[in-house]
Amino acid sequence: MQPLAELLRPKILAEVIGQKHLVAKHAPLANLLAAGKLQSMILWGPPGVGKTSLANILMTTLDCHAIKLSAVFSGVKDIKEALEQAEQNARSLFDKPTVLFVDEIHRFNKAQQDAFLHHLEEGTIILIGATTENPSFEINNALLSRMQVYVLESLTRDDLQLLLNKALTYLGKIELTPDAMELLIDLSDGDARRLLNLLELVGNSSGQSKIDSDLIKQIVPKNLQRFDKGGEEFYNQISALHKSVRGSNPDAALYWFGRMLTSGAEPLYIGRRLLRMAWEDIGFADTNAAVVVNTALQTYERLGSPEGELALAGAVIYLAVTNKSNSLELAYNQLREYMKNASSAPVPVHLRNAPTKLMTELGYGREYKYAHDYPNHYVTNEQYFPDGMLELKFYQPSDQGFEQRIQERINYLRDLDQQAKK
Repeated sequence: MQPLAELLRPKILAEVIGQKHLVAKHAPLANLLAAGKLQSMILWGPPGVGKTSLANILMTTLDCHAIKLSAVFSGVKDIKEALEQAEQNARSLFDKPTVLFVDEIHRFNKAQQDAFLHHLEEGTIILIGATTENPSFEINNALLSRMQVYVLESLTRDDLQLLLNKALTYLGKIELTPDAMELLIDLSDGDARRLLNLLELVGNSSGQSKIDSDLIKQIVPKNLQRFDKGGEEFYNQISALHKSVRGSNPDAALYWFGRMLTSGAEPLYIGRRLLRMAWEDIGFADTNAAVVVNTALQTYERLGSPEGELALAGAVIYLAVTNKSNSLELAYNQLREYMKNASSAPVPVHLRNAPTKLMTELGYGREYKYAHDYPNHYVTNEQYFPDGMLELKFYQPSDQGFEQRIQERINYLRDLDQQAKK
């Protein structure tokens, strides 16, 4: 028996739930069907939002030769056979285009993707690719430039409620309480296929016609939020956590921290990202920030999960509420940019080390002034840059936290330099 998700797959655009920006009247895909023409395209969106369904509708509605491949199960041989079939179709007497649909197209490597280029340029095929990954990173630029990208969105709660009602009507024998419906929609996380699979699982496993949320929790005990490690959603949530910390919102930062943990992110990975935030967005405004994160990481390594995650949560809060400064990051970025074109100026003689007699005789380090021998442990107007080079200014402290004291110290030393010149 076919899965419920397959039985309820839409056959025409009017049956598609969600994606109104693509399928509503005068929307792009509706216009293509109205004109009776297809173009090569990428359908990009998270799982279970209708990418394959839309591709099927486009191919079945229009008069074309349809060939389907899955990058998960197909290899070079399958690609070659599909393209040979497209060439045979082009030589036939029937003036119909060949539409090649590739599901999970991002799983094909560069060479496999390149195989489509010639046939795309010659008009042998119209290529439709479906992907859950950002095409900018996963699809060859040459291929991507010849295709229109359509972005599909996660289904809204209203969309999922509509789909759930349709599924219950189709099944006929299952009744869900309002709290059970809410829970299934929460668990599906914008994914239509997941919603239908969960409903089917609950219906088959419960043995009851009326189902409440408690029963669902017994059958599906774990929150199955979407979290594709290494994929688009993974980096979206990392970005949200980072920006919430930078924006000094501890509650939002904790929310994204919790989302990532619940969805299966590795706690130590999150900890390492927090350590980066401590240097990138806080720096010397709070010199204790990196210490707090390091301590939290060590605590997690000793206690493991779930106890050690409390320490990481504490680090999240600390980073979010403390003073912020990106002066260190700006200084480092300026340094890297400068070094791209910097010449290899020799080290001044007075700053050189003299580990041998010859070097001593050559004067290495002879005129160096040892700072601790001078008042305030500082040598006024000493030269530390290469000879003839103007002093460069990379680091500019902010007025936040400890950096205020750093700026005061710098100002004090500059005043000593000025006084020594008089």
